[in-house]
Amino acid sequence: MMKKQLFHTVFFGLLLSSTMMAQALEIGAKINTPCPFGECSNGFELSYFGEVDVPTNTFFQNVEVGGLSGIDYDPNTGHYIAISDDRSEKGPTRFYTLSLDFTKESLKAVHILKSTTLLTKQGKPFGKMMADSESIRVFNGKVLWTSEGWGSHEIPPFVRIADMNGHFIREFTLPKGFAPTKNHKSGIRDNLAFEGSTVLPDGDILIGMETALYQDGPISSLLHGSLARIIRYNAQTGKPKAEYVYPVSPIPQAAATAKGGNDNGVSEIYALDNTHYLALERGWAEGVGNYAKLFLVDISGATDVSNIASLIHTKQRIVPVRKTLVLNIRALGIKPDNLEGITIGKTKAGQEVLIIEADNNFNKHETNQFLAFKVLKRPGSNQSAN
Repeated sequence: MMKKQLFHTVFFGLLLSSTMMAQALEIGAKINTPCPFGECSNGFELSYFGEVDVPTNTFFQNVEVGGLSGIDYDPNTGHYIAISDDRSEKGPTRFYTLSLDFTKESLKAVHILKSTTLLTKQGKPFGKMMADSESIRVFNGKVLWTSEGWGSHEIPPFVRIADMNGHFIREFTLPKGFAPTKNHKSGIRDNLAFEGSTVLPDGDILIGMETALYQDGPISSLLHGSLARIIRYNAQTGKPKAEYVYPVSPIPQAAATAKGGNDNGVSEIYALDNTHYLALERGWAEGVGNYAKLFLVDISGATDVSNIASLIHTKQRIVPVRKTLVLNIRALGIKPDNLEGITIGKTKAGQEVLIIEADNNFNKHETNQFLAFKVLKRPGSNQSAN
C-alpha cells in the first residue's frame, strides 16, 4: 500500500515539475558539433528532450531518495539503474531501478520501481562511511560499481562486480599509487576519487578520477586545470592494463565573493565506442550556482602513464587524451543542479536518448534532476533521427 501511494505521489509531483519547468530551451532545440577534432565522421548532434525533477524528501520504502551519483540503462529490461552515494547514513548503500516515461515530445516522468542493497564481501550491508558509491554500470547481466573510499581515514577506493541482487562477486585490483596515505604525498584525495566508470565495446573497463592524485599535482583552480588519471582494466582478470591522463578544465566561474568556494571535476564518463567517450565535468561557485559541461574524449594516441609515478615530476613526454566541448548545459539556458550521472538509453520506439542525472546531496535546496536529449548523431552509432 505504501509503495503504491508513493508511486502515485512521485508520479504526480514529477508531472507537475515537468510542466512548470522554465522553457529557456525549447523542446526539440538542436545542439550540434559537426566535426569534433576536425573529424566530421565523429559528428555529435543532440536534440533537447525535456527535464524532470524528483523532489528532495521523496521517500521509497521508508528511505529518502537522493544522492543519485550514477545511472545506466539496462537493455535487457528497458529500465535504468541509479546508484546513491549515501554513505549508509540515511539507508543502506544501494541502487534504484527506475523506469523513465517518454512521450513523442519529451521525457515526462521518472518512476522508482525497486531499491537494491549492495553488500560487502561478507554478504552484509555496509557500515556507516565504509562505502562512498559513485558510479554504476550494467555489465554482462551484473552490476559494476565504484566507491571513492575515504582518504583521510585511509579507506581505499574500489571497483567491484555484484549480481543484480547486490551480492558481491569480485573486486578489481587497485593500481599502485592510488591508495590513500597519511602524509598526502600520494594517493587519492578525499571525495575526489573514483567518480566515473564505463564499459568499452571491446569489454575493457575505464575508471575515471574526479581530479589529480596527490603526486600528480593540484586540483583545478581559476588559473589552471588538473591532471586526472583514467584506469583501463581488463574486465576478465580485474587487473589494470593501462592508465591515461585526462586534463580537467580550470574552474570556469569565480565565486560571488572573494572568500566564496568553487570547484570543478569530472563526475562521470560514458563510452561511445572503443576510442571515444563522453566526460561530464561539473562544478559549483558559491553565490553563482552549478555548471556542467559535456566533452567528447578520444583516447587513441594517449600515453600509457601506468609506470610514471608522478605526472609532474617526470621528464617523459606525455600525450593526454584529446577532448572537445559538445554541450554546455548552463549556456543553453538550462539551470543545472549537481549533475553527476550520464548514460544513453532508448525509448520504446528505439530512439537513443542521452540522460544526465543530478545528485541532490540530500539538500532541500537541490533536486534529483533528470535531463534528456535525443541522440541524433554520435561516434559509434549509425542512428539517424529527426
